[in-house]
Amino acid sequence: MLKIRKDDTVVVLTGRDKGKSGKVLKVMPKEGRVVVQGVNVAKRHTRGRPGQPGGIVEKELALSASNVAHLDPKDNKPTRVGFRVVDGKKVRFAKRSGELIDR
Repeated sequence: MLKIRKDDTVVVLTGRDKGKSGKVLKVMPKEGRVVVQGVNVAKRHTRGRPGQPGGIVEKELALSASNVAHLDPKDNKPTRVGFRVVDGKKVRFAKRSGELIDR
């Protein structure tokens, strides 16, 4: 079980986009990377194809998963994530407040 999953809200801790937050669009566990909406955006120049115009397209690039932190559901501040067993299920919780992340 990964600590960060798709549709989680995270904040960037280091780099050019430090402090920005967004929703996780994609998780790549083998590479240890995540793609976050609106963060680490690069411009790609694409060639036009039949039925598709060319131009400059903005695209989110992957970040290292160690450079993002989960947002605490209670106070929207960065927190570490831990695991607990609740009712026989392994669930994630915010170490900052103890609040459960998984529904």
